[in-house]
Amino acid sequence: MRRSIVERVRETATYIIEHKSTVRAAAKVMGVSKSTVHTDMTVRLAALDDKSYKLVKAILEINREERHIRGGESTRKKYRNMR
Repeated sequence: MRRSIVERVRETATYIIEHKSTVRAAAKVMGVSKSTVHTDMTVRLAALDDKSYKLVKAILEINREERHIRGGESTRKKYRNMR
């Protein structure tokens, strides 16, 4: 991997761990796509740093489990504001 990719992967992993961030939020902060962040965290980070990979994987799993709840809340707010 190129050095800039390695740096991006490490910075993104650090951000997700420190802020308990979602892939979407991390992508916005890092200025890359959600697909890039997902690939960085699931493929590249595993090859670079196993400890960080396990922490990020746990956070992303929690986010995945809570995803349907966040979506429902967003929809509720949207239709509440339309009234």
